[in-house]
Amino acid sequence: MILEVKDLRKIYGAGEARVCALDGVSFQVERGEFVAVVGTSGSGKSTLLHLMGGLDAPTSGTVTVDGQALGNMSGDELAIFRRRNIGFVFQQYNLVPMLNVWENIVLPVRLDGKRPEKAYVDSVIQTLGLTQKLEFLPNALSGGQQQRVAIARALTARPCVLLADEPTGNLDTRTSQDVLGLLKVTNQRFYQTLVMITHNEEIAQAADRILHLEDGRLAAW
Repeated sequence: MILEVKDLRKIYGAGEARVCALDGVSFQVERGEFVAVVGTSGSGKSTLLHLMGGLDAPTSGTVTVDGQALGNMSGDELAIFRRRNIGFVFQQYNLVPMLNVWENIVLPVRLDGKRPEKAYVDSVIQTLGLTQKLEFLPNALSGGQQQRVAIARALTARPCVLLADEPTGNLDTRTSQDVLGLLKVTNQRFYQTLVMITHNEEIAQAADRILHLEDGRLAAW
């Protein structure tokens, strides 16, 4: 087991404005597994991803990544742990516009004061079809190419878990299938644990296992 979510609750506001975004969510993800979390808008899936990634703190419950409870860490400890162990791919690509493709890909490793593991990074770049694009700036790339760069960047630090939040949300159908296929390849080729958030049941079918989130709770299917 690489990821455990236990009795996770997240409440916003108080009184009449109180909203329970997550209500007692529990599940485990095994190392190397590809899990999709499917839910409609407002079901709590983005809240769940933010809590799994240590970007927000739960009202109660725990998130454990590779044996480390995120709630037991200080802010600085969590920031370092997140940078080294949790990769993110968002609907918005979040590339640094003044850095070229190579510089964007290796940025997380360099921010950690380390040198990129070139053989591994080269393998990721080749797998994602970016070998001829390394000198390009993000604004010279298509949406699908930018998302490939975002995936490569997330993989560079060899994270324990890769979290993808609607990774095909800004892409057309054909490009979405390409990116989804590449996520599947990275899961299989690099034994990369992957949790993907999506509203699209068809896209979720690529995963090894699908969890359905409804009104902040996991639904029985």
